[in-house]
Amino acid sequence: MNFPTVGIIGAGQLARMSIAPATELGINLRLFAASATDSAAISATHLVGDYTKSDELVAFAKGCDVVTFEHELVPQHVIRAIEASGVKVYPRAESFLYSQDKISMRRKMEELGLPNPNWEVFDGENPSIPFPLIAKSSSGGYDGRGVFLINTVDELRKLRSDIGAPILIEEKLPFTRELAIMVARSPHGQAATWAPTLTVQSEGICTMTVTPVPEISDELAIRASSIALRIAEGVNLVGVMAVELFEVNGELVVNELAMRPHNSGHWTIEGSVTSQFEQHLRAVLDLPLGDTSLVGTWAVMGNVLGGEKSDMYRPYLHLMARTPALKFHQYRKEVRPGRKIGHVTLIGDNLSFLQDEVSHAVDYLSGAIDE
Repeated sequence: MNFPTVGIIGAGQLARMSIAPATELGINLRLFAASATDSAAISATHLVGDYTKSDELVAFAKGCDVVTFEHELVPQHVIRAIEASGVKVYPRAESFLYSQDKISMRRKMEELGLPNPNWEVFDGENPSIPFPLIAKSSSGGYDGRGVFLINTVDELRKLRSDIGAPILIEEKLPFTRELAIMVARSPHGQAATWAPTLTVQSEGICTMTVTPVPEISDELAIRASSIALRIAEGVNLVGVMAVELFEVNGELVVNELAMRPHNSGHWTIEGSVTSQFEQHLRAVLDLPLGDTSLVGTWAVMGNVLGGEKSDMYRPYLHLMARTPALKFHQYRKEVRPGRKIGHVTLIGDNLSFLQDEVSHAVDYLSGAIDE
């Protein structure tokens, strides 16, 4: 039996972190990149093209046994064109819609009986949801982009005019913390979740994750897993998905979905028996799913954001000597302020120590501190 070829549309850091598990499994990985200098394209077989053009992606897909994604921006008509060509695409277009269109996602959560905030589609009239409220572009935004805090109807009307697309508006929830849970599901319906993760945000950007969520009750952890599994089945997921959640008064409310490996699951590379990247490959190839157990008590991941420092190699001398257990992931992306250019992970038993060391490493790599 020949080893299959998996095509990934996109060649950013998520594709880059898929290279290692694909190599270990003997799977051929082929990337559709926007540029030859993309994070993963510099290290793997790739084709450069335009992901909005059906003919280019159909031609790419015909060299693959299955095609998957690392971002939500591929238009629905392009995905359906690949499906019509006879190549397997996971997640399917009908499933991927709920990761691409926030209004469709909200409707689906209602259909599944899962906890939504109060929401409506803004039609230009006075909304029934009180201000301040949260407005979201229905498509094209993810990882915090396309999300706005709105205080007046005039602001809302201007946003609608500027975006030129339907606007989803939601109540501003008094949440105590943000959580995420990763779930995987295969074509024949096998599914698995990882432990819920605490995501720490700063100005809309995730800066750190802690797994498992500190001081979470067994009941709430089980509830998070139940929600993720219900969504995975309800949208007929194939692959890995992140379910972002708000904790509000001891209850969970669904925030957003991402049907691909996700930043909140990066800890799984060192912190779980099976990483989200290996699991995604297993799922789209309909292989048995792997063990999602943690390998330590705590897993802390810190995102490295671009700052004043551009040399990402020299800091190893200090950081590796200070914290030998620290694990580094460099995305080899151009350093720009606020841009995610890598992450570090530390596994252990002392949560306070792990958080301090990860924070130190992130600050040292970004140039915020120099000792």
